Formats: sequence, C-alpha cells, structure tokens
Amino acid sequence: MKETDFSKLNGSAADIQRLKELYANHEHMPYISPERDLALWLDKAAMSSGEAVPKRNMVKTPEGYLPGHMIILWRVQFGTYDNTTVISKYFEYDYGIDAKADIEDLIEDGLVMVMTAKESLTYMTAPLLKKWLKDKSVTGFSKMKKDELIEAVREAYTEEELAKKFTLRGYYLSEAGEKVLANNPAVIDKHPKKKY
Repeated sequence: MKETDFSKLNGSAADIQRLKELYANHEHMPYISPERDLALWLDKAAMSSGEAVPKRNMVKTPEGYLPGHMIILWRVQFGTYDNTTVISKYFEYDYGIDAKADIEDLIEDGLVMVMTAKESLTYMTAPLLKKWLKDKSVTGFSKMKKDELIEAVREAYTEEELAKKFTLRGYYLSEAGEKVLANNPAVIDKHPKKKY
C-alpha cells in the first residue's frame, strides 16, 4: 500500500518533523498527498484533534490491510464503484490512505476484480446501447428493456470490439475480498453511513 514520500511533500523540513511527531505514536504513518499544504494543515491539526488520522485507522487488520482498505471493499460491494469514481478526500484525511493507488493493490492482491467490457455494459445508457446495435445493423431493439439491450450488444460485439468503445470498468469483490470484508465488521460499524 502506498506510503508517504516525505521528499515530495509540500512543506519545509520543520513541517515534516512536526508531521512525524504528530504521528509518532501511530502504528503506521498515514499517507499525505504532495498537494496538501502541510504547514497550513499542521496548524489546523495543532488546534483540533479531529484533523489528524485517528490511531485506530492506522492499525492493520489480521490480513495486513488498514481500515481504509476495508472501506474501499465496502464501497465496491455496492456495485457503484468503478475506474472513473471520484475518490473521496476522507480516504486520505480520515483513513490515511491513497485510495486511488491502493485500489490497484487490492486488485493485484485479488480482493477486487475488474469487470470486462461486456460485464461493464450495465453502466451504459439505453440510448447508447441502441446506437451500438444500430451500428451493427441489428434490428428489433426499439422496444427492448435495458437488460435485453445489454444482452443484444453482448451477442453483437466481441469483447475486443467493446473494449475499444469505452474505458469505464466496474469493480466487484472476489470471494477473497468478501471474506476479508466479512472478517472486519468493526471498521464498517464505525464508518459514517450513507447510501451508495
């Protein structure tokens, strides 16, 4: 999982020392983006304990992941997380991880799977699916429902053809990912909930 590169941080040597002191008692150093104004943020953190990543969010699970990684798995299970999803700042500020880079590690570890182009058709709009069918001279699709349109496109196109038409790919949890998430319910219980 991505760690903070102190040489790339937007702050002075004194700021970096203050950062190290702030997190000296944490099991792991939280990720800090090079874009963050370190001096300004450290001043805020000195005035409010709520600014720093809590210690509990820097303690690894028995599987070797941080709570922020459990939140990524939790989000992926809803089926709305894909390679174009805007990453919430709370991953860095509340959980101390670089979610954009770390999801790649979760994919590499086999916990998160990337859908094929055919599987990702569920993210496409009905008018676009109809256009693609028309492009292939398929007829009789005007009254089809979306799931029927998806099936028709899957039959009309090869995976390679579809892969050239759009780059959006959905994510889903593997069996291993589901197991890791199920083993760590306390992390999810503490996370503020909203529908995804």
